[in-house]
Amino acid sequence: MNSRTDTPVTVIGLGLMGRALAGAFLKAGHPTTVWNRTPAKAGPLVDRGARLAPTVGEAIRASSLTIICVTDYQAVYELLGADETELDGTTLINLTSGDSAQARQAARWAEQRGARYLDGAVMAIPPAIGTPEAVILHSGPQPDFDAHRRALDALGTVTYLGADHGLASLYDVAGLAMMWSVLNAWLQGTALLGTAGVDAVTFAPFARQLAAVVADWLPGYAGQIDRGSFPAEVSALETDVRAMSHLIEESEAVGVNAELPKLIKAMADRSIAAGHGDEQYPVLIEEFRTPRND
Repeated sequence: MNSRTDTPVTVIGLGLMGRALAGAFLKAGHPTTVWNRTPAKAGPLVDRGARLAPTVGEAIRASSLTIICVTDYQAVYELLGADETELDGTTLINLTSGDSAQARQAARWAEQRGARYLDGAVMAIPPAIGTPEAVILHSGPQPDFDAHRRALDALGTVTYLGADHGLASLYDVAGLAMMWSVLNAWLQGTALLGTAGVDAVTFAPFARQLAAVVADWLPGYAGQIDRGSFPAEVSALETDVRAMSHLIEESEAVGVNAELPKLIKAMADRSIAAGHGDEQYPVLIEEFRTPRND
């Protein structure tokens, strides 16, 4: 592992996230080269000591480690596929958002051009970069990750997931599924309580406490999923579905949108029809594993 804390790094793409990444490297003492289609965005970074490269090719040649964070994977190909851009010998870490198939394809593309490639995902907002709250996921060959771990630690809590280049993207979207589901459930409850004059600020602490309780169930439920066995230790699905009916009825009675609870109940109803009514809630994993086109 590289033990130096002043490893030169290059950052390509200076949107809000790219500027935060470059700033974190500068703060940690790394000589930092930057490039962006709009050079003016590099101004504050240059004032802090960054070097603005005139071309992408020169930016990559300035460091053995290049971080790219741009709009999409097509932009990655357009920028790095230019004739003057030489990738041979560089370690390229792509923090551009995309899906797992795109990550694996990009890995093949970069490796064919001589680069060592890691795909990554940033589970944080730009102001959090450089703090422990910023979780940065990486996937790809572990030796390539280990070689630059010290430098990457400047960005936040750095996590290596495995050799499959698609893992970081999969974790990213799985995290988004969690985030939106929690927020949508809270919005449903907030809308319901709002009909009785309870404001969102009053409900939020209760909702936060309940979300923490539910989160504590996850390790035990995960064990059931991995074993494929769902004994009703707390509640059977057929009991849960009655509570889902109450939520739908209450929502409709007070004039609140009931689409979300109806969707959840439809999945539970199918599971019960398949003979899983006396099993515990995680048995619904089979519904999530089964694609539906209707």
